[in-house]
Amino acid sequence: MSLKRFDLTGKVALITGGNKGLGKAMARGLAEAGADIFLASRSEESLKSTLDEILTATGRRGGYTVCDVSKRDQVTALAATAEREMGKVDILINNAGTNIPQAIDEITDEVWDNVLEVNLNSIMALTRALVPGMKQRKWGRVIHISSIMGVISKERRNIYSATKAALIGMAKASAIDLGAYGITVNCIGPGPFLTDLPMSLLSDSEKAAFAGMTALNRWGQPDELVGPALLLASDAGAYITGTLLLVDGGYTAR
Repeated sequence: MSLKRFDLTGKVALITGGNKGLGKAMARGLAEAGADIFLASRSEESLKSTLDEILTATGRRGGYTVCDVSKRDQVTALAATAEREMGKVDILINNAGTNIPQAIDEITDEVWDNVLEVNLNSIMALTRALVPGMKQRKWGRVIHISSIMGVISKERRNIYSATKAALIGMAKASAIDLGAYGITVNCIGPGPFLTDLPMSLLSDSEKAAFAGMTALNRWGQPDELVGPALLLASDAGAYITGTLLLVDGGYTAR
């Protein structure tokens, strides 16, 4: 297979939560493959520094906007801003997410509503806003960052698992809606990756347990998600749609 199939020159990618962790790694990887990038998160300082770092290293074009995806009006504005500043959005990576662990009998309405808004509702709204342009151009790639917790779970992950499983179902339906327009819709399900969110939630013993449950006996590095993202974002993955790609070091194999 020619590496040209992975070439994203001329494409524009929008990555939410693109200022750090998995989002930053994927943004850098897509820029290295030729894509122009537009980043969104709540932190302007880290957005600016991340974008500067990526554009300096790759010579690509890019932009950013501050967006709190728990606010529906900001999600709608994000779509409009990205299309206006970049001219179009060909690749959407819905990476922003949150996790507030609560047992089923501890869940509060406030936390439930917040996590669903961030992890599911905002993704629907942003995808809904950007798909019309993709349909017009007869090409598009939508990638939802789900989780292994969408197919397995652990204690106190009720809300998180519910949202991540829902993304898988939505991707299947959207793939059917959009396939005739040359648009693919998929989920990536990361396993244990060394990012701020799990590091802040897990104890040392839990971190060690997660590593031991993988076939590779270690946590993943953020840049190890770049290859799977590039596959699904490019013509190399043109016949992959409506599916979940688990990137978990063999965790779910056990």
